[in-house]
Amino acid sequence: MPQLTSHAPGTFCWVDLAAREAEAAKRFYTGLFGWDARDMPTGGEGSYTILTRDGKAVCGLFAMMPEMLQQGVPPHWQSYVSVENIVLSAARALELGGTLIAPPFDVTDAGRMAVVQDPTGAAFALWQPGQHVGAEVLREPNALCWNELQTKDLDAAAKFYGELFGWSVNKMTGATGQPYTEFKLGDRSVGGMLEIQEEWGPVPPNWGIYFAVEDCDGSLEKAKSLGAKAEMPPMDIQDVGRFAVLADPQGAHFAVIQMYMTMG
Repeated sequence: MPQLTSHAPGTFCWVDLAAREAEAAKRFYTGLFGWDARDMPTGGEGSYTILTRDGKAVCGLFAMMPEMLQQGVPPHWQSYVSVENIVLSAARALELGGTLIAPPFDVTDAGRMAVVQDPTGAAFALWQPGQHVGAEVLREPNALCWNELQTKDLDAAAKFYGELFGWSVNKMTGATGQPYTEFKLGDRSVGGMLEIQEEWGPVPPNWGIYFAVEDCDGSLEKAKSLGAKAEMPPMDIQDVGRFAVLADPQGAHFAVIQMYMTMG
């Protein structure tokens, strides 16, 4: 697939990892996915790492700031949605009942971002691209392929994202037999949503991410050998793929999926 040079407004364009130990996180993810790591200056203390596959940007990671650690923020992956005007999008998110965790700000010349918490409690970022459009490869092995909202209020979430980004919903049955919602922008699948179940324990509303792999079971075993834990063993989704959910050595959750069909 050619290198991506843009992302349609209202679609996911990037993910990054907030880690306690950036160097340890780099070792784990480069070991698991075969990525290369490129450290970029941030204009202040520390750096931001771009993880690449065959020279194409896949995702990023950074060391959490002391205040994040003091607040007890756990290591986590964050999803970014591309927008044309971040000021207008952030203001609209507020009008729709969202909360601005971080109002719009410049990220050097890479672009502008804001962090939003939706009315159900899940956080995500808005991204207005500058020099950095986001991921240069998607939906290929060892690259991001899916973003999925886990929440306790499906109707409120569907209304919020529908009005903010123009997403429509397509309801279906998920891998475990529970209802599953596909978010669509026009004819394009842009993400999914499912309801948090009591048996999962104290799972907060969140946007989860899936990386495509060629071998789900093999990737899971490799991740475990590198210090990850299996949160959900491999499971098949009919006509879609085989996936597993993991926690990396620092506790950040993500999923790997062996694709049977193209998503997005």
